[in-house]
Amino acid sequence: MIQQRAFSGNPWEDKVGYCRALRAGQHIFVSGTSPSDGEGGTFAPGDAYAQTHRCFEIIQQALEDLGADLGDVVRTRIYVTDMSRWEDVARAHHELFADRPPVNTTVAVAALANADMLVEIEADALCAGNPAPAPIPLSPSTILGRPIQPAAFPPVTAADLDEGCLD
Repeated sequence: MIQQRAFSGNPWEDKVGYCRALRAGQHIFVSGTSPSDGEGGTFAPGDAYAQTHRCFEIIQQALEDLGADLGDVVRTRIYVTDMSRWEDVARAHHELFADRPPVNTTVAVAALANADMLVEIEADALCAGNPAPAPIPLSPSTILGRPIQPAAFPPVTAADLDEGCLD
């Protein structure tokens, strides 16, 4: 099955070893997404409503990178640090999904990565069709996407090629 990955450029992706989103066939899985301000801080500290919208902006970008959008979301998981703010989170979610509500789970958690983050969101999407195959990167060591072991590149004689590569 073809898999495509989207990365946001967040330094945590390299440090932890994850991608923002992964598409496998028609399914897209978006990692827990916090309200990052894009500079290492938290967007709208103390504002659960604005933070929820920010999370979905980041999720929307990841979905677009993989050929989908929020309209394809079938499940959301929302983690909040203060359940007394659930109505602000729910209002933002409703504004985005009232016409096509996904299934949802909202749970309270003790804390998130930054103390001023109030919400983190995961999303799953289901898309029509399969993604196009990723282009095969070509280099001097590949022909038709398959490795070769030539004595020199470009190969000059048939003996320069790995015999099985052009079958």
